[in-house]
Amino acid sequence: MGRRSDHSRAELEGLILEEGHRLMAEVGFARFSAREVAKRIGYAVGTLYNVFGSYDLLLAAINTRTFELWAAHLEERLTSPSTDRIAALVQGYFSFAADNFNLWTAIYDHRLPADMAMPDTLAIRRGGLTDVVVREVAAILPHETHHQAPRLARSLIATVHGHCTFALNGSFLLLGETEPLELAIARVRESLSAAIA
Repeated sequence: MGRRSDHSRAELEGLILEEGHRLMAEVGFARFSAREVAKRIGYAVGTLYNVFGSYDLLLAAINTRTFELWAAHLEERLTSPSTDRIAALVQGYFSFAADNFNLWTAIYDHRLPADMAMPDTLAIRRGGLTDVVVREVAAILPHETHHQAPRLARSLIATVHGHCTFALNGSFLLLGETEPLELAIARVRESLSAAIA
């Protein structure tokens, strides 16, 4: 079981994150197991906790990696100069969630204990996703209202998240709604139009 001298701490952290992320994508949050990650990489489970500090911080690190992949996915959607950037953001939100369902839901299924703060390094890295949206919202707003972009972006993310969740869990179908993506884009455009006016 022990290969403790095989990797440096940094290499071990990367190995654990890579395999942990892979396992989360395969089985989802409810069936995720640190013991299985350890088994797959050939280390004792205690090694994972020595590297990350706790099970919760391991999960937070795995979910942070998902945030970074999600932000990169959105940036890729915005690469064409002729892209409808707002529609691309909403479509990117939906497509990432649909294509990475287990990883996406793990972000919302895991919560740190009430007495444990998110480490600053992870919080900053997670913030990259919101930063993409804030940047795009600020680009639309009149210069004198740029300061409102962060708050508006958070509200728009919540709107799109609700639509995306209902789309993926089947709730919209039960309500008779067959075009949740288009609905989400319309709500975002309405909010932005109101903010600009």
